[in-house]
Amino acid sequence: MNHFKFFLVIFTSTLLYMLPGQQIFAQHQLKGMHPQQQIDFVKKQLKARKEPYVSAYKALLFKADSALLISQHAVEDFSIPGFYVDKETHRRTSRALQVDGFSAYSCALAYQLSGKTKYADKAIYFLNAWASVNKKYSQLDGSLVMSYSGTALMISADLLKGYKRWQPEEVTQFKWWTKNVFRAAANSIRYRNNNSGDWSRLASILADVYLEDKEDMQENISLIKKDLFDKIATDGHLVEEVKRQGKGIWYTYFSLAPLTASSWIIYNQTGENLFQASRDGASFKKALDYLFYYNQHPEEWKFFKNPDTGNVHTATGFWPANLLEAMNGIYPSLQFDEYLAPYRPIMYPTHDYAWTFPTLMPLRLNEYQ
Repeated sequence: MNHFKFFLVIFTSTLLYMLPGQQIFAQHQLKGMHPQQQIDFVKKQLKARKEPYVSAYKALLFKADSALLISQHAVEDFSIPGFYVDKETHRRTSRALQVDGFSAYSCALAYQLSGKTKYADKAIYFLNAWASVNKKYSQLDGSLVMSYSGTALMISADLLKGYKRWQPEEVTQFKWWTKNVFRAAANSIRYRNNNSGDWSRLASILADVYLEDKEDMQENISLIKKDLFDKIATDGHLVEEVKRQGKGIWYTYFSLAPLTASSWIIYNQTGENLFQASRDGASFKKALDYLFYYNQHPEEWKFFKNPDTGNVHTATGFWPANLLEAMNGIYPSLQFDEYLAPYRPIMYPTHDYAWTFPTLMPLRLNEYQ
């Protein structure tokens, strides 16, 4: 009896000591968009009640709790017309994947940080829906939107890899969908030299992480490195994206977001640091500084008069603040920090998913030491 009481005390004490985010299920070592060191770092900040992490975490839980009430919107044929052909239909048909992807992502991340299985189970619900219902993509922008919005589903899947309540047959089906629908869509356009190629390579890399496909991962890395400095000019402007008339600043963001996200995953997977790469003065930092400046001074933009800029009221989300917040962990900048501080916690819940929760999930190149 005394032995039993001793065991009970020890067992109870252990449960009480467990951090709020500890899982009771075996997890694999995360090395994708959210590496294990990042997850552990954020948990420590939350346990210590540090800002802006606490506020950002509350914002995440609000989205995750809302997602618990949402039904999935998976379609057999993800058919998206070209944006400049039919903007209204493009936006409307894209929304199914965007809503479900962000909902899954919110729940998967909430599970990792809280340990609450209700969030994991709901994320799995969305992943299973797309894996079982969606069989193809079509029309001009089916592959592109699958790439820049479906990234949220792939990040979710990585966060839930090893979750024991995700049934083996469901995992098998999701892997089939990842390879034959999602990555097939991405790889069909990854040889493009502009933002479309950048998003498709990010999507493909995320699929490679989940599928543990090192060969295809290497192909994506080679493609990114091959044309990176054909895209970034020596003064920091993005050669292909500034051609987009009034949308040039937006497309600069829309290219740098997946390029930097891919580079982050490459760093986590291989240790190779493209954030420090340069050629003739061109670099990611130069491109980010260029974007930052002209988003605030569009009247000086030499490529087109009155270009669109991003701000807190932008319909798609507050760009480029989400990108700058993420990159502030790589390139600490007082200018970036002063610009971003009034808007924290920054979240990017719609349209494209590279830097979605940048305040909550900061980037570090020192393994969070």
